[in-house]
Amino acid sequence: MKLAKQLRLLLLGAPGSGKGTQTSRLVKAFPTLNSLSSGDILRAEVARGTPLGLQASKLIEEGKLVPDETMVGVIKNHLLENDWLNGDSSWLLDGFPRTGAQAKDLDKVLHENRADINLVVELDVDQKKILERVEARWIHPASGRVYNLDYNPPKEPYRDDETGEKLEKRKDDTAEVFGKRLDKYNEEISSLREYYSKKGILHPVAGETSDIIFPKIKKLIEEKFGTASEGSS
Repeated sequence: MKLAKQLRLLLLGAPGSGKGTQTSRLVKAFPTLNSLSSGDILRAEVARGTPLGLQASKLIEEGKLVPDETMVGVIKNHLLENDWLNGDSSWLLDGFPRTGAQAKDLDKVLHENRADINLVVELDVDQKKILERVEARWIHPASGRVYNLDYNPPKEPYRDDETGEKLEKRKDDTAEVFGKRLDKYNEEISSLREYYSKKGILHPVAGETSDIIFPKIKKLIEEKFGTASEGSS
């Protein structure tokens, strides 16, 4: 299915709430929807050892967030590079912005380019469940594939299903570091909720698992933006 009109979706949620999983499923369900993950961008910068990557790595290990001005610039540049900073593109921002200040700065850039966000979905997931997931989460760094030892384990223990390479634990995937990130998220999300609520585009979607949450998001998008078969004009 394809969208009948352009969708510029902001996907919010606490660290570990499943934004990446929902992004992957939404892009598959709606092929005209492009995705951009602030977390993936930062991890790529860390892997390349850029100045931003070094700064981000230190902050992430301490459970802190990258400064607003830096993140707004990074997102703008990536939208430009992908030719998504216009009113003719449909895209999904995964986990950005995280603060009211970021949202206002981002809106200025988007509005100037006729690319205003027109739907905001916040994943409402029990944060105790999030901490349990984090402790059991392992990744394949080269591909970004994520495994969970409790409900999505690799076929061979601690090995990637496709390459057989060893899985790794992210430095920030501990209850202590993640607890700090959740505390920070909880401090800042209220202003973000208020900002998008006033615009009338915020929609919380609750559930304990991705399988419960995804159909709700899909239905919301179909109701608000319509769908048509790939062969339709």
